[in-house]
Amino acid sequence: MSDLWDRVEPLLREVERPARYIDGEWGAAHRPEPAYVAALVYPDTYEIGMANQGLAILYERLNALSGVAAERAYLPWKDMAAAMRRAGVPLFTLESCRPLTACDLVGITLPYELTYTNVLEALDLAGIPLRAAERTVADPIVVGGGPCVWDPEPMAPFFDAILIGEGEEAVAEIVDAHRAAKEAGASRAEVLEALAAVPGVYVPSLYASADDGSPLEARPPAPAVVVKRAVRDLDAMPVVTCPVVPFMDVVHDRLTVEVLRGCTRGCRFCQAGMVYRPVRERTPDAIVGAVTDGLACTGYEEVSLTSLSTTDHSRLEEVLRRLTRRLEGTATSISLPSLRVDAFSVRMARLVSAAKKSGLTFAPEAGTQRLRDVINKNVTEDDLLETVEAAFREGWRRVKLYFMIGLPTETDEDVRAIGALVGRVVETAREAAGTDRGAVKVAVSVSTFVPKAQTPFQWEAQITREEVARRQALLRGSVPRKGVDLSWHDAEQSYLEGVLARGGREVADAVEAAWRGGGAFSAWTEEFDFGVWERALAACGVDGTSIANRERIVGEPLPWAHLSAGVAEAYLHAERERAYAGETTSDCAAGPCTGCAVCGDLGVDVVTAGERRG
Repeated sequence: MSDLWDRVEPLLREVERPARYIDGEWGAAHRPEPAYVAALVYPDTYEIGMANQGLAILYERLNALSGVAAERAYLPWKDMAAAMRRAGVPLFTLESCRPLTACDLVGITLPYELTYTNVLEALDLAGIPLRAAERTVADPIVVGGGPCVWDPEPMAPFFDAILIGEGEEAVAEIVDAHRAAKEAGASRAEVLEALAAVPGVYVPSLYASADDGSPLEARPPAPAVVVKRAVRDLDAMPVVTCPVVPFMDVVHDRLTVEVLRGCTRGCRFCQAGMVYRPVRERTPDAIVGAVTDGLACTGYEEVSLTSLSTTDHSRLEEVLRRLTRRLEGTATSISLPSLRVDAFSVRMARLVSAAKKSGLTFAPEAGTQRLRDVINKNVTEDDLLETVEAAFREGWRRVKLYFMIGLPTETDEDVRAIGALVGRVVETAREAAGTDRGAVKVAVSVSTFVPKAQTPFQWEAQITREEVARRQALLRGSVPRKGVDLSWHDAEQSYLEGVLARGGREVADAVEAAWRGGGAFSAWTEEFDFGVWERALAACGVDGTSIANRERIVGEPLPWAHLSAGVAEAYLHAERERAYAGETTSDCAAGPCTGCAVCGDLGVDVVTAGERRG
């Protein structure tokens, strides 16, 4: 523990939840006198960041490297941040109370667009210059990664490098390149060039554009297009079976085991489904072994089998039967966070919920079959109603449904149809529940469609805030009141998400202005102040409506054109045309190749664990 702790400890008496800022959790790694220190930073509070599976994977991978220590840091809540600034205490790592400025590398996750101001708050608290151009060889290298890297341009000026894609293998290469450059006495510019040579690493300072809005062009030695990194064999990557176990309650406080990666169902709005292709499954032996080892190491009494679509695993039923037998009598529960709208999902849920039946969650996304075909959801109303009936006959009494408004080609009839479909779900659930029908609860969550980079809908216009409000009112009038809990996303937050999800580097000035105006924790509903962002966008001359609410012409320069998720743009365009034609596309994991090109371009193929049994 560094001398800085003597200044940190008195602050803990002034703040709520001091457990956010102390060390010593079970499973935390402490490396003696490491030659190289990487600080892994999550730009939100401890209880949210501790649930991030990607951070846990990188933490274990880095700590397995010789002479390297990975330590964690999270963004302090407002009370602690204020106390730290008053006392002159910089942002520090938990493991050794080391200032981030004393680390070699600072890796920051980009989990969600509305956390962008939190990144700047973390850098400022650490005493690291906000912009990469202002840093010297004495400053740590700041590297980004995570779900928001597919259009990183609104944050590009704040990062020295950004990893595009999956990090298990790439992090070791990044550390090796950085260490070698430092040992050779390289300048900061030379260090950045060394990082740009690592496949999948984007160095923003090596890319620039003319003032005419043309695409960003690379300066040697950077590649013209940075292609994502993807792990070929998921089983070759060890599962995190001894994660850090927190002292306090955190979001998703349980053991998590990733059972597969990628999704090829092809929902046209879904960025994750496009950018994490192809599907790669772990074998049943690997999954069961990881669960057994993880529960023994952590003492958790719940395990979550995670992925974008867990019930798509080709041998999930075998996995669940084996786990059920192995965990019998231990009071350990298994959860499946993502379920398909079909009877197979209920059969799987029955296997893991014999004792306690919590709610089930399904995502029909749209109220009409026409619109579900447009987005390639490939589920029908009958699928949903049959699944609900089976679940409520089995004893479930709560179901949550996810829908979206603002999808391409949506009409008022489609919006009203959400309410009508919810009504049929309630009626079906009550009939199936029989004498217990009064206990039936249906929660309905409705988000606003935000077009995302690297998807077939990346060219679409997002509906305006005024139109969101009108459609939300239409929705409220159509959804049954009795037995239904309806919630929807804030229109202003969705608009801002759209600006940040498809903006270029010009938006970076507005992000900084919003942070300086008090815009930290914008992802928190109670902390979000749209006025701060309106003023920031206006002051920096950024027209948010032209970014969020304007349809792109196919072929016009896009801010992320120099980055590739491996899926061919021609495929994305073809999928958009199929959407407007109301044509669906099959899942290549269960059928023929659909021509997205990701496997050939990356040298990675679909990997399944075998045919479904049972």
